[in-house]
Amino acid sequence: AEDCALVLSQMIGFDKRDSTSIELPPEDLTIGLNDGVKGLRIGVPRAWIDKAAPALRDSIYAALKVYEDLGAVLVDIKLEKADLGVPVYYIIAPAEASANLARYDGVRYGFRAANATSAPEMTTLSRTEGFGAEVKRRIMLGTYVLSSGYYDAYYKKAMQVRTLIRRDFDSAFEKCDVILAPTSPVVAYPIDGKMDPLSIYMLDVYTIPVNMAGLPGISVPCGFADGMPVGMQLIGKPLDEETVLRAAYTFEQANEYHKVLAPLGGNK
Repeated sequence: AEDCALVLSQMIGFDKRDSTSIELPPEDLTIGLNDGVKGLRIGVPRAWIDKAAPALRDSIYAALKVYEDLGAVLVDIKLEKADLGVPVYYIIAPAEASANLARYDGVRYGFRAANATSAPEMTTLSRTEGFGAEVKRRIMLGTYVLSSGYYDAYYKKAMQVRTLIRRDFDSAFEKCDVILAPTSPVVAYPIDGKMDPLSIYMLDVYTIPVNMAGLPGISVPCGFADGMPVGMQLIGKPLDEETVLRAAYTFEQANEYHKVLAPLGGNK
């Protein structure tokens, strides 16, 4: 958390070359790291947490107990629309990928196929050889949801649900300062494990809603399950990275989880 605060402090500010950046005054996010969490209201989405694997869930509740002992106040909250984050993301993100990657034609920049004999063939081969299987999968899905006749049914609807997810978080932050939840519903699978794309997509069930809502978050080790590390995430209000980093740093000072390496293949 301390390293994150140092790096982020250097990144804060307006970039005239980036139309998405915000004009913010310089800020040293390391100053408040040692202020502790006494009185900090931590939102607990129990229905969300209880969907995680049992061994992992135990580590999350143990972490909540640590915060309570440090003076934080636990507040039950509901994130009823959060489970919609994954299907919404896999409509919006592929649509954006499809639109943005259309510029990769082998002419202006990026990869260029070497054996093309014409401009159309160069574009086709450059995209065929330059994009991996997952990228191609997302481009095809994104092109489909943006196509005539499907835009309103998929992309427009997904953007509307995204707004509902953001309102869910806004409502929760009326009761708390940060939210604590698992980072993943399961521990890491074996490095040689075989998983289909849909199963891998579902592993993002806890992190994608945060991205959809445009909120700051950080993942911190909070224990072990089945020989593998368990991560918890702390989610903050918009532009409130200071509180997120302070909560993460305080937890790290209370344990050694972030210093312990799990053995490779620990969950076999």
